[in-house]
Amino acid sequence: MKYDVIVVGAGLAGLVATVEMADAGKKVLLLDQEPENYLGGQAWWSFGGLFLVDSPEQRRLGIKDSRELAWQDWLGTAGFDREDDQDYWGKKWAEAYVDFAAGEKRSWLHKMGVRFFPVVGWAERGGHLATGHGNSVPRFHIVWGTGPALVAPFERKVREYMKSGSVHYFPRHQVDHLLKENGAVVGVAGSVLIPSTTERGEDTEREIIDYFEYRAQVVLVASGGIGGNHDLVRKNWPERLGSPPKRMLSGVPAHVDGRMLAITEEAGGRIVNRDRMWHYTEGIKNWNPIWSNHGIRILPGPSSIWLDAKGKRFPVPNLPGFDTLSTLEAIQKTGYDYSWFILTEKIIEKEFALSGSEQNPDLTDKSIRKVLGRALPGAPEPVQAFMDKGEDFIIANNLQDLVAGMNRLSGENLLNYKEIEYQIKARDREMDNKFTKDLQITAIRGHRNYLGDKLIRVAPPHKILDPKNGPLIAVRLHILSRKTLGGLQTDLSGRVLDSSGQAIPGLYAAGEVSGFGGGGVHGYRALEGTFLGGCLFTGRTAGRAIAAELN
Repeated sequence: MKYDVIVVGAGLAGLVATVEMADAGKKVLLLDQEPENYLGGQAWWSFGGLFLVDSPEQRRLGIKDSRELAWQDWLGTAGFDREDDQDYWGKKWAEAYVDFAAGEKRSWLHKMGVRFFPVVGWAERGGHLATGHGNSVPRFHIVWGTGPALVAPFERKVREYMKSGSVHYFPRHQVDHLLKENGAVVGVAGSVLIPSTTERGEDTEREIIDYFEYRAQVVLVASGGIGGNHDLVRKNWPERLGSPPKRMLSGVPAHVDGRMLAITEEAGGRIVNRDRMWHYTEGIKNWNPIWSNHGIRILPGPSSIWLDAKGKRFPVPNLPGFDTLSTLEAIQKTGYDYSWFILTEKIIEKEFALSGSEQNPDLTDKSIRKVLGRALPGAPEPVQAFMDKGEDFIIANNLQDLVAGMNRLSGENLLNYKEIEYQIKARDREMDNKFTKDLQITAIRGHRNYLGDKLIRVAPPHKILDPKNGPLIAVRLHILSRKTLGGLQTDLSGRVLDSSGQAIPGLYAAGEVSGFGGGGVHGYRALEGTFLGGCLFTGRTAGRAIAAELN
């Protein structure tokens, strides 16, 4: 069979690109090292949050957004400082992506059948000045049906093209080499892995049963990042974030291993911004793990007291939901790789959401009845399950017992009850007036000026140690590996560039392996909802560019 294009990786970026090229009448071979039931990759597991600008959902909630404000926020967040070299193409991709998010992104997805939850979330608020990191307004649009519903329309079209013969899909095909002739990439070679019947996301065997070689005019690499390969994460860990954590949880399956980055580099592709990565600070061990070392991220509201491993309260902007990278740096510089939340039952029942499609069955199942249940007293069922069964949760009726339980859990006896009591009592005294010098309390009150937060996301301000707000809850938080912000440098068509800045003939990249565009569209920091969107945009752009090149 003669193919026009080979796509390496059947995640969201690979599926989108495959659809675009098949729509243009091209013959596509889609390869992936995982079984067929893994189609969609990490996107299937996601919460389904997308960054949109000036959307109908925002306008209905009274949010005034604009392309100019979004670009201001992106620049303040990214902090591009390598613009003559490593950031050159990333910044160009960033501007194009903001245009897309403020333009046809929503209408394009709407035509594909994607719908959105009406309440827009407000993630990564920053906590700095207007020109600094964070979203100035809520932009986190949750797909109705979460990650699976975002993957579904693209998977459906790929399967239709498989039936017609325009797309051939071979799972359990692990690419080991890119084939080159006369400086151009002309195909791939690799290993056929033993068939697997594991459930989606579980670790799979790597036993080799055969070998393959396929040729095409173009190869598109869409293989994802390095988040499942902790050795590679530590190797690229930047000094500015302190020492790499000795212990991390995995927010992605083991197959997110970064193999294709090294393989593409060996073929001449340039990797830039290796030291930029996005890991979460609010990870908890999954009591019901799917993959090895499986962690879940808490998407916190603003009210929990955040303490380091020794019980010291973190300063601004290291508050829940404000600046992930700043807080990661602060945690690592303590010399410990974990931290703590202390909160009340009133806070957890309104402010704790868990990232991931499987942790949000109401949204994933598109159940209005279940969604309305979030307004009822008590923690959501998935959160309650962690409270009941998760090893990182401690519940007590008074602070002294809570701190004793925290020390038992860590095994390090680092926490002093009197010091923690002093800090929380001082915070609680600030609740006696409507004004305060505690910026976390100011932020809580400010959050509730946004209707979406007031309704379903932020608890009314209250005293932590008042027994009527109890019981008290402590949560041990781990570092959770997630996204690669650097990657293969690409031009605005998705063509992979070499060390001299020239496009390698026949080689394209999309998705996380390309730093979500240009080798680093996010710079140092990411605005939430831009990872899935980056896969959509780079896959679409590269797919259309390849189709145009082959016409």
